[in-house]
Amino acid sequence: MNLATTDVGALLELLPVQRAGAALLLAAIGLPVIGVIIVGLDIMPVRFAMMHVALLGVAVGLITGLDPMLCALVACALSGAGIAPLARTPDGLSGAMGLLMSLAIAAALLLLAVSGVNASGAFALLWGSILSVGGMDLVVLGALAVVVPGLFWWRRRDIGLLLYDRELAQCSGVPVRALTTVLLVLVAVAVAGAIKLTGALLVDALTLLPALAARRLGSSLTSITLWAVGIGIAVNLTGFLLALWLDWPPGPVLVLTAGAVVLAVHFLPERRTSSWRAPASVRLPSSR
Repeated sequence: MNLATTDVGALLELLPVQRAGAALLLAAIGLPVIGVIIVGLDIMPVRFAMMHVALLGVAVGLITGLDPMLCALVACALSGAGIAPLARTPDGLSGAMGLLMSLAIAAALLLLAVSGVNASGAFALLWGSILSVGGMDLVVLGALAVVVPGLFWWRRRDIGLLLYDRELAQCSGVPVRALTTVLLVLVAVAVAGAIKLTGALLVDALTLLPALAARRLGSSLTSITLWAVGIGIAVNLTGFLLALWLDWPPGPVLVLTAGAVVLAVHFLPERRTSSWRAPASVRLPSSR
């Protein structure tokens, strides 16, 4: 036990490990709030769509010689903004996400095949590489840690109305279309920014799972958000230290740790927290 503890202490002195820990701490501040928004707007498919868009961005970066993760962030941000007008269709955002996901993966595969670029770098996105976190990744996660909670606190009434009922929010003077676009862009960028930490397949550990656990513990949108951030910090730090101690991949350990928390709180009495959750079909009001 002492040897394992000493080994963890030695690992924590390494710069890549310190950067990874800082990245997870920053992610735990902003990304669980994104998870609350995802659950509130009922846009679960957004994660899968942005994973595919990020893959397309990485493919463009590999072909052009630009920073692949920067290209992924730009692609996701543009896609998040572009989804809002498509959401006026009867299928809502779910239909737009399905279309975006199909087009993005097809375009990525076609670009990689035609260009002849080694696709291993692009598909490494699926597994993540937390110890390769660099300065730019910390900047992105730090910006999200400031912007996402800041926007939530600044416009918490408008966001609460939007998640509760879209038509009521519009009648109350909330700029529904603009606010939804901003939220979708933040969701898209957050998913792209978290991919390097856990991989595209396990990004839920940083976004969705803390929010799902927080729904059982909070009694209002604000308390749910605070619980989500607290759970995110505890899960990220615990899972990361556990992964270092056991010498296991951090991504799966983070997911299992977050999943264990979700299962544990599932046995607690459920509070009446569903009032802030938007209808399943998310539609923007059409212009008149």
